[in-house]
Amino acid sequence: MQYEIDILAFGAHADDVEIGMGGTIAKYATTGKSIVICDLTQAEMSSNGTVETRMIEAKQAGDILGIQERVNTYLPDRGLLMKEEYIARIAAIIRKYKPKLVFAPYIVDRHPDHGNSAKLVEEAVFSSGVRKYVDEQEQAPHRVEAMYYYMINGYHKPHFVVDVSNTIDDKIKSLQAYNSQFESTDTSYKTPLVDDYIESIVAREKMIGKEVGVSYAEGFFTKKPILLSNDLIGEVK
Repeated sequence: MQYEIDILAFGAHADDVEIGMGGTIAKYATTGKSIVICDLTQAEMSSNGTVETRMIEAKQAGDILGIQERVNTYLPDRGLLMKEEYIARIAAIIRKYKPKLVFAPYIVDRHPDHGNSAKLVEEAVFSSGVRKYVDEQEQAPHRVEAMYYYMINGYHKPHFVVDVSNTIDDKIKSLQAYNSQFESTDTSYKTPLVDDYIESIVAREKMIGKEVGVSYAEGFFTKKPILLSNDLIGEVK
């Protein structure tokens, strides 16, 4: 199988990927891995900021993390329903970039768009590998090696973690780029993201790191077993 990029990370909205796996992206970007972020919507229903503002912030955040490109499928915010046309649009992105790994939000989340985006990406990952499946661009099939899930809101016991102790600052800076989302500008209406949201995410990564003996780590989920590259004793730290 020929891969064009190493990681294709999907989020329902700009900032989802940074919240869930910004440290991991920065970590692998520094090793030369090719990474693309795909936002499924323009977050036009966001309580704070504008579409134009979010696009500028997303570009800045991606640059901080060191990604190659950021794209958007322009699906409707708060309208990520299981529709064939949406699956085909996402499958077209997968076939275009031919990623080795695909990431999407964990299905258990307070925001319905996050869980729904996980389902849509799952369908698209499967369909993109089907030879006779036709996407929006009528491209050749592509099968990814694996699909993993990252946390956005809350905490769930992860299946595996990535040490991001050396890139936690990059993660924080990428989140701070979203000034419209994490800084309170409207005192009459506060969303769950303002005030101490970034601090709570950093605290979560610190708690996950503590469980595995590092300063900070990001947690992930998988639906299939992970093959250890070396012997068990060599992998466990």
